[in-house]
Amino acid sequence: MVVYREVLTSFYTFIIVALWVLTIIGKWKMFEKAGEPGWASIIPFYADYKLYQMAWGNGWLFLLALVPVVNIVVAAIVCWKLAQAFGKGVGFAIGMFLIPSLFYMILGFDASQYLGVQD
Repeated sequence: MVVYREVLTSFYTFIIVALWVLTIIGKWKMFEKAGEPGWASIIPFYADYKLYQMAWGNGWLFLLALVPVVNIVVAAIVCWKLAQAFGKGVGFAIGMFLIPSLFYMILGFDASQYLGVQD
């Protein structure tokens, strides 16, 4: 029973690390596409600041993500605004909210262009 638990824990740890690495790679390419430095995707709070700056034009709004319950609403809005900034629709925004690792990779490696902050 203990061996099974260790194998399962190792598997979950591998999955989490793999998703983290894919998110970093996708954000790196997405940041470069938006004209921001790619290395910004690996600095914890600075990455959020830059992400919010790309989506809203004001990076300091990332502080709203620190407020409980408000953070869920703000995350949904950021996904929507970021999808618009890359010329994507509401379906893409929903995907970004639900499966961010995959959709950051798509934004980083597809042919879309960063259009800037959309009103």
